Amino acid sequence: MKLTRIAQLGAVAAVAALTLTACAANEGGTTAPTDTESAAAALSGTLNGQGASSQQVAVQAWTSAFNQANPDAVINYDPAGSGTGRESFLAGAVNFAGSDRAFKTDEIAAGGFGACAADSGIVEIPAYISPIAIIFNVPGVDSLNLDAETVAGIFAGTITNWNDPAIARDNADATLPDLPINPVHRSDKSGTTGNFTDYLSANAENIWTWGSVEEWPAGVVGEAAEKTSGVVEAVKAGEGSIGYADSSQAGDISSVAVKVGDEFVAHSPEGASKTLDASEIESGRTEGDLAFTIDRTTTEAGAYPVLLVSYLIGCEQYEDENVAALTKAFFQTAVSEDGQKLAADNAGSAPISEDLRTKSLAAIDLIK
Repeated sequence: MKLTRIAQLGAVAAVAALTLTACAANEGGTTAPTDTESAAAALSGTLNGQGASSQQVAVQAWTSAFNQANPDAVINYDPAGSGTGRESFLAGAVNFAGSDRAFKTDEIAAGGFGACAADSGIVEIPAYISPIAIIFNVPGVDSLNLDAETVAGIFAGTITNWNDPAIARDNADATLPDLPINPVHRSDKSGTTGNFTDYLSANAENIWTWGSVEEWPAGVVGEAAEKTSGVVEAVKAGEGSIGYADSSQAGDISSVAVKVGDEFVAHSPEGASKTLDASEIESGRTEGDLAFTIDRTTTEAGAYPVLLVSYLIGCEQYEDENVAALTKAFFQTAVSEDGQKLAADNAGSAPISEDLRTKSLAAIDLIK
């Protein structure tokens, strides 16, 4: 089984396949979801997707499972970033998108979804729920407790040294060095950035004054790095660095426990799931559009509010019936119980609830 990267120049560039193997994401072997195995007939053809790098490992696992039941089908996914994925889906350059945020209601109202048949609506499925790890590289310090105001101050540039009193206050047992802080942020338009800054804005708007943004504000301090992998590598390589990344790619880098209520909570799938349980689907959305408003200020015990909900985005109607069938089956694989377990095992994500699975399958059934 092979994964393919899509090389795209801008939103309207042609799709060109560069072969990648996905076997590394599935070492030890996986089995295809039972609901995929029960399909009446195997599918064939090519399905092209692009978007969030946060989903990359999960998409590899889902693709491996999908291909076991559909060996003649090819799923291409380019983890070029959420913004690029949405733009390509709008332009009709790909069949589906992965995005760390849903389309906004005004964007949907504007229409023009080139991937879809004329006048088609879209489906947005929350298939990947994951904590965002705040990772750091400080010699002699393995863990840190930080409240939202301190995290905001670090990334806004008002807290500039690791021995700052605001950091020391909640880390009495840590030996904090006299070392400048180097905040690392995404250089590309990123849903992970959007979710991270949404957390900062919701909890410390007097310090982080730029709101929830997918593109890092011009002039704000820090080092820029491309994609999740770039942020991770920059933090690993630079003493004094701190950044944010989907936990599936954070590895064993030291990370921050954030303050929730009166406790400090480390990133975990369970913590992300508790936050989503405290959140609601936005009002004004269609039956197939399951976009969440995340409760970033929850004080629920054990909740971790620095998370992303990453969506698989497709059309209710496609011009090509085979593309519709492939999209529908791939999305079903992703949200199935076995598909969610594969993502959890390979990427450390939080499996969706049974209630959300029921809603997701009903939304996916709209794809024609």
